[in-house]
Amino acid sequence: MYAADRASQSLGIVISDISPGRATARMTVTETMVNGHDLCHGGLVFTLADTAFAFACNTHGSVTVAAGADVVFVVPARLGDELVATAVERQRGRRTGLCDVTVRRGAEVVAEFRGRSHDTGRPLELG
Repeated sequence: MYAADRASQSLGIVISDISPGRATARMTVTETMVNGHDLCHGGLVFTLADTAFAFACNTHGSVTVAAGADVVFVVPARLGDELVATAVERQRGRRTGLCDVTVRRGAEVVAEFRGRSHDTGRPLELG
């Protein structure tokens, strides 16, 4: 799945760990990610969390997409920060799921993300 994820690759997002219902994604904040307040753009923090969410939800063998998501920004990220997003699936039904993602800078929480997923029923083709 990562091989086809040009958006994540272009942002330097790397998947560093994956297991059933879990995934970890990492990203270093670069100059092109900083907004007019000299902070990492919130949309890019969201994108990192959304990427971890996507990989965690797609560990069950069928194509799973986002049905919705919410984020709470706790503290800002800055240029040079390495952000780590850890996704954990909390609930998975026949077609829907719920996944929490915590984005950290070291031990400090930067953002909390909650995603709702929808399993399309189509087999996930890897390769």
